[in-house]
Amino acid sequence: MIDLNADLGEGYGIWTLGDDLALLDVVTSANVACGFHAGDPLTIRRTCAAAVERGVRIGAQVSYRDLAGFGRREMEVDPEELCAEVLYQLAAVDGVARTVGGRVSYVKPHGALYNRVCRDPEQAEAVVAAVVGYDGSLPVLGLPGSVVHRVAAGRGLPVVSEAFADRAYTPAGTLVPRREAGAVIHDPETVVARAVRMATARTVTAADGSEVPVDVRSICVHGDTPGAVRLARAVRDGLDRAGVSVEAFT
Repeated sequence: MIDLNADLGEGYGIWTLGDDLALLDVVTSANVACGFHAGDPLTIRRTCAAAVERGVRIGAQVSYRDLAGFGRREMEVDPEELCAEVLYQLAAVDGVARTVGGRVSYVKPHGALYNRVCRDPEQAEAVVAAVVGYDGSLPVLGLPGSVVHRVAAGRGLPVVSEAFADRAYTPAGTLVPRREAGAVIHDPETVVARAVRMATARTVTAADGSEVPVDVRSICVHGDTPGAVRLARAVRDGLDRAGVSVEAFT
């Protein structure tokens, strides 16, 4: 059994990114941008409504306050401020989701914040404190073995591990930085094969050829890459053919 998640609601005003409606027909969990790296109030509401209509779970994709950099620039933020900003984003998206018959079911950091809390206990604690303060039953979605998962588990929060079918991995099990060549994998056959192996064998081949264990419950397919919908559909079809049940984790 595996969940498919994707980053959605990342348009802003008249600017759109990706085909949210088409992706919502494929994935089982939607990481909805909360307005800090992308997403305006109308986009958030429309994305939540479309997710509810399709039975797709809604996650709050919290980020650094970085619209210009799409949340992909690492920032030094005071822990108290970061906690407040994550709480603000979570509460906003959950409030909007409830007006259309849904709710936030989990939390997933975005971009640079995601990578930072994988290794930084201070920022991880700030994110976890915000989730605990809002709703201590919400799972935190992230890389297996990450610092944020250890901190969350220590505070009694449920954690869910994920893998990335279209991202290259280091031998340590972390993601190869986007600035490096080959960090994002675009070949559909390769991405599908990796997704199936993640879901069945629970391993992924790292950039150096070594095998890295990935004991995960969810696989992320990015919504902002070229051919994202076609790729996501190919991954889902590949999982179906492999006999993997695609179901949300919440």
